[in-house]
Amino acid sequence: MGGWPRAVGRWLRRLPRPHTLRARLTAGLVVLLAVSCAAVGVAAVIELDGFLTGRLDQQLTEVGTQFPASLEHKGQTLTDHDADDRERGDTRRQAPHTFGARLVNGVVTNSGVVPADKDDTTTDLKVPLTARDRGELAEVPVGGGAQTIHLSSLGKYRVLAAKGRDGDVMITGLPLESVEAAVHRLETVAAIVFGAALLITGFAGALWVRWSLRPLSRVAATATRVSELPLASGEVALPSRAPESDPRSEVGRVAGAFNRMLGHVEDALTHRHASEERLRSFAADASHELRTPVASIRGHAELALLHPDPVPPKVTRALERIAAESARMGVMVDEMLLLARLDAGRPLERRPVDLTRLVLDAVADARAAGPDHRWALRLPEEPVTVTGDAHRLQQVLANLLANARSHTPVGTKVTVTVETDAAATYLVVHDDGPGVPKEVQPGVFERFTRADRRRAEGGGIGGGAGLGLSIVAAVTEAHGGSVELESRPGSTTFTVQLPPRGLA
Repeated sequence: MGGWPRAVGRWLRRLPRPHTLRARLTAGLVVLLAVSCAAVGVAAVIELDGFLTGRLDQQLTEVGTQFPASLEHKGQTLTDHDADDRERGDTRRQAPHTFGARLVNGVVTNSGVVPADKDDTTTDLKVPLTARDRGELAEVPVGGGAQTIHLSSLGKYRVLAAKGRDGDVMITGLPLESVEAAVHRLETVAAIVFGAALLITGFAGALWVRWSLRPLSRVAATATRVSELPLASGEVALPSRAPESDPRSEVGRVAGAFNRMLGHVEDALTHRHASEERLRSFAADASHELRTPVASIRGHAELALLHPDPVPPKVTRALERIAAESARMGVMVDEMLLLARLDAGRPLERRPVDLTRLVLDAVADARAAGPDHRWALRLPEEPVTVTGDAHRLQQVLANLLANARSHTPVGTKVTVTVETDAAATYLVVHDDGPGVPKEVQPGVFERFTRADRRRAEGGGIGGGAGLGLSIVAAVTEAHGGSVELESRPGSTTFTVQLPPRGLA
């Protein structure tokens, strides 16, 4: 008993659902109208069927048992009635297709039906009854009101049973054909009218909902344009605001709140861009100003070390440390100045660069600096040429190889691969060292990124101050390319993707 509601629920859940608010509102309107039309149609059909059946029952009561009583005297000598009455019964005062039957002790003894043409003397009044028909007639209650039965040769009838004068049972019936025809006609008319109403309402409702939701569509279009803007860095120009609408409506309040949010976002982006510009300007100015004093400190320390007079060992050690740290600081200042220039959008050289030659030279330098590592090359047979700044691309290679050499143990194999296709040129640096820690990988290309203490003591990832990989990313992006990292214990791969010819 309780299985079919769950089955209907599962079937409804499997039906496709509209995705847009406009489609949902239109579908909801059409569904509500369809339910209302169905309820009105069903109520009208039930009411008409009950009304016409009641009228038919009233006619049965008025007709009484005259026709089945006339069947009782079939074959007997009657009074001054003509021969028609003997052969056909008293049918002249009966409605066409009126059915009559006489039952004695539950057995049908006589039955007949009034022909459509009551003046036709050739039509037989007899009705062929099956065993099922006789059983239904025998079950009609006497004095219990009219009920519906189905006769095999006549169709559905509304019948009424009453006691006869000889202790028999007289059954009178009228056909339900006219009632069913009227009900079916009403069902057809209702289906046509309600179907047309649903189509018209669906079309008009879709137009109305679309017109009503136009302000919300404009808000969605504006939000889509904003979502497509790169907001991470640089100056951002937000699109025009969503059109204002009636603030008393829900859509109007949404549009107003969205426009106020865009205003706050625009102010925040403006302040962020100004802060970035001030920071870049400060980094560039500070780096530029520090180059001279750092070089001066380094020069004085080296000059003091060249003094011929005896110098205490502690002083010599101090001068050596000053020279080393000033050299390291000089490299850091140069890297910061390079990053500041790249951030400011300084153009790079655009010349054909033999990438194969750069890789050969860089690996040779790395082999000399790290003889305890194993270095391998995988180059195509033909030289690979890209367009860009040869000095900066050489710096990218040097930083990647220095990173692999500095942060892997002795005996690690480092493989440099160059590949090219129609879409891009790929420079891949792979090592089988311990890998980059997972917590460091998301920000490995950010500035001053450092890993564990051992790496920090070595100077950080990619350089003495953790700027090497950030320079790799900045130079690659300035060439219109990208760099990616894939690392796990035993396998670390940096992949630099460059346009094959020309800047992006």
